[in-house]
Amino acid sequence: MAGSISSERARSLAAQPLEAFGRSEGFVRGTTQSYRAIWAQRGLLSLLVKRELRARYKNSALGILWSLVRPLAQLLIYYFAIGQILGVARSIPNFAIFVFVGLTAWTLFTEIVSSGTSSIISNSGLVKKVYLPREIFPLSSVGSALFSFLVQFVILIGATLVLGQFPWTANLATAVPAFLVILLYGTGLAILLGGLNVYFRDLEHLVEVALVVLFWASPIVYSFSYVHKFLQGGIIEQIYLLNPITLGVLGMQKAFWLSGSRDSTALNWPTDIDLRLWIALAVGIVFVWLCQRVFSRVQGDFAQEL
Repeated sequence: MAGSISSERARSLAAQPLEAFGRSEGFVRGTTQSYRAIWAQRGLLSLLVKRELRARYKNSALGILWSLVRPLAQLLIYYFAIGQILGVARSIPNFAIFVFVGLTAWTLFTEIVSSGTSSIISNSGLVKKVYLPREIFPLSSVGSALFSFLVQFVILIGATLVLGQFPWTANLATAVPAFLVILLYGTGLAILLGGLNVYFRDLEHLVEVALVVLFWASPIVYSFSYVHKFLQGGIIEQIYLLNPITLGVLGMQKAFWLSGSRDSTALNWPTDIDLRLWIALAVGIVFVWLCQRVFSRVQGDFAQEL
């Protein structure tokens, strides 16, 4: 009896038409299909973000406060080692706020990229057992990184208020494109690297090295005025400013580092920073689209590779 039921089920399944999953043809049509599939699984995406946050702070006494430990530790190290011992703080007013603004922006980017790169491999069990839009795994890393960013951002705002340095100026609007630039490029890289890391496992370690280099290539613990003074606005400075994360950090500094706006003796950010940010934002939208299309092309063999 049981055998006949199993045979009947096998025949029923065999009669079903095959339906392709995971790879959508064409850039325009494929993009629409992918985005619709991701939107349809938005509930699952929310659950994955909550699961990642619970796993991160499971059995910890401080909970979400741990999201502040790393940037605060970095702040203390850079403040004393670079600011006080090397004397950088003497030429950068309110050096602590300056550094924390940069670290807040940088931590958002690096958490998205680092977690997104390993997101597919970390969720290999789900990838191999059930079909769902695989983009939701790197996107869940984006969601958890945004939560950590929110906690750090609240601390940043509180610090500027306590020190009487809240930037009630027109420069505050620069924070919007600066934040979106960091978010877009981090998301695009998370999707792209998350897919490629399935096939090239050394990529995860290469990303760690690249993030270290990128950190020092961005004006986080030093002011852009040093770069401008050294390069004198030449072609190398223009190449330096092609880095969208550099532009994002500079934009956040312009928005929240009030002392930088008052310091008329130094060029703390490019005079055309707003235009550069909006151009980088437009390019970033295209960049995310291209990264998603590459991801869509390579995701078909994820289950076999994992």
